[in-house]
Amino acid sequence: MTASPPPAPRADDLEAMLAQALRKPGAAAPSATAAPEPEGPRRCGYVAIVGKPNVGKSTLLNALVGQKVSITSSKAQTTRHRITGLRTVGATQFVFVDTPGFQTRHGNALNRSLNKTVLGAVADVDVIVFVVEAGNFNLADAKVLDLLPKNIPVILLANKLDMVHRRAELAPWLRGMQERHPFAEFVPMSAKNAKDVQRFYGIVEKYLPEQDWMFDADELTDRSERFMAAEMVREKLFRLTGDELPYTSTVVIDKFEEEGQLRRIAATIVVERDGHKGMVIGEKGEKLKRIGSEARQELERLWGGKVFLELWVKVRSGWADDEARVRSFGYE
Repeated sequence: MTASPPPAPRADDLEAMLAQALRKPGAAAPSATAAPEPEGPRRCGYVAIVGKPNVGKSTLLNALVGQKVSITSSKAQTTRHRITGLRTVGATQFVFVDTPGFQTRHGNALNRSLNKTVLGAVADVDVIVFVVEAGNFNLADAKVLDLLPKNIPVILLANKLDMVHRRAELAPWLRGMQERHPFAEFVPMSAKNAKDVQRFYGIVEKYLPEQDWMFDADELTDRSERFMAAEMVREKLFRLTGDELPYTSTVVIDKFEEEGQLRRIAATIVVERDGHKGMVIGEKGEKLKRIGSEARQELERLWGGKVFLELWVKVRSGWADDEARVRSFGYE
């Protein structure tokens, strides 16, 4: 049974909606997992999170799930896979799908793969959350918006509201956005604000169909531990090398073994040039040691057990424009 979405907000509703989003926080919102399941039918559905690079999609997903399942950094294209985050709130199970930022600047094999992932993710979902920075909309945003299917409701999420200083300009900006697309909802918020996140569950759930849950209530992601290990290493790689290292660097898991609560992992960081290898290793190997140490600590917090992590660095020239190698490294 498909959910019937409510009518799109009228222009004169935007002022009231914005005032609600900007009001001072009151009492803390209840925990998403603390409330007992209410009476009534269960709901479950897919929610795609889309937008250009670096608008806060992965931060939003992690906040909605309540645990890190998607890595974050300031580098564009940090997210490279379709990441599914799960959250069950009362009788509703949300299946959130984080996607790579749609890449329009480069056309290599890696970016073609990432863009294919985005288009595949939005083709068969119940609702799309289109994330932009509050008060901003540029050509990159417009290109993503043009790719969205016309038969699926789209919620405009104006993120990073906490970074907006001239908030009086937001209402006219929202009216301008309403003219660009028949958005089902307008949600100004900050993914870092717990109250905003709790409010967002209630906005999204009415677009999900009445049906049984697809996953157990306590599951948070459908991704394997092996996958998460590669992602955490890649996050620390990007965070600790900054803009010096090209985004085409990647991580491949060579070994993943479990011995009780201990996990033994061997991984290779793949770069495209010898000079990039030196950036990753650093003087006397200090940069590589720090990448490994921070990734290990993150994984131990995530899994609640000890991790032994061994890292290597290899050069594979031109891999990002080699479709066969892109697939061999786990990209669709």
